[in-house]
Amino acid sequence: MSPHSDPPASPPGRTGGTQTRVPRTLRSAAAYAWRILVVGVVVQAAFSVLGQFHRIAVAVFLGLVITAVLKPLADLLSRVLPRPLAVAVAVVAGIVLVLGGLALVGETVAGQRTGLEREFVSGFDRIEHRLEEPPFRLEPGALDDLQSRIGRLLSSHRSTVISTALSGAGRLLEVLTVLALALFCSVFFTHSGDRQWRWFCDQLPPPAQGRVALAGRTAWRTFTGYTHGILLVAATNAVLVGIALSLLGVPLAVPLALLEFTAAFIPLIGSPIALSVAAVVALASKGALTAAVVVALIVIIGQIEGHLLHPIVMSWAVRLHPVVVALSVTGGAVAAGVIGAVVAVPFVAVVWSVRQALRPQDAMATTADPDPSAG
Repeated sequence: MSPHSDPPASPPGRTGGTQTRVPRTLRSAAAYAWRILVVGVVVQAAFSVLGQFHRIAVAVFLGLVITAVLKPLADLLSRVLPRPLAVAVAVVAGIVLVLGGLALVGETVAGQRTGLEREFVSGFDRIEHRLEEPPFRLEPGALDDLQSRIGRLLSSHRSTVISTALSGAGRLLEVLTVLALALFCSVFFTHSGDRQWRWFCDQLPPPAQGRVALAGRTAWRTFTGYTHGILLVAATNAVLVGIALSLLGVPLAVPLALLEFTAAFIPLIGSPIALSVAAVVALASKGALTAAVVVALIVIIGQIEGHLLHPIVMSWAVRLHPVVVALSVTGGAVAAGVIGAVVAVPFVAVVWSVRQALRPQDAMATTADPDPSAG
């Protein structure tokens, strides 16, 4: 080698003889990290947009739920009736069923009002006497003083209480508006939702129409499966709770069963919360022993729901690990409260099912269209 010749170039990945190669694990972690950040930004932006129109989003979601419940009935009736009439009959039947349930609850509460007041007063006295005994040793009359303090507090903040009540009336109007919009949407979804989706797919570029249509069919199949499954789980829980509370003689068994039915739409945590309310009612009306039995009922219902109902009823529609369900419910509750907790699991289930449905398409496309630069 000539003494004036250029020194040999450093091999790739070396600078001045020092190794600077990035480990493969770190490169993979960095690649996944920025993708996760991008997905997080997109999800946050989507939630921010939905937050500005959350009432419309909730109405559309409820409309889809109502459609998933009523569409099988409307399809069955449409075999013997014109489609519009079949949809109308299904919607009216659903409204009558809901109003009938609410009327039953109201009649039950009104019929037990006198007995409930007497039982709750005596139950409150029993709880007070129990707290005065060891190990609590509460001073006699402490709860009476607490009641008088609450009364004075309400009297001194009467204007705040009135404004809160008026705000609650405004919220009630908003709820009724959302329900009306949801019912309005469900009528058209039930009548011609498939034609609406085909029209939407026709507006897309031709290469994307097939994949979007497949994603829509998969998403709807998963959503309807989840809706039917959670309805069956909620109804089963409500029947079990209603029978158990009736056998124990706990008042308001029917309203508490309806509360259990509603709370079951929040997986994992809804049923324990509803049964906790039932335990408080049992403690105030029947004593500590009955309340302890209701607490044991929380564990039994949880075991039945987690190990029997969900695996058997919902595994064919929603294939999510319990940890994923728990994280979804928690994340949805943090992001959007109770509504987020209700929507989170079906949303995650739909996204996962769509991804699984589109994965074979991606693999086939990769096999059929090799990289033109290869070879």
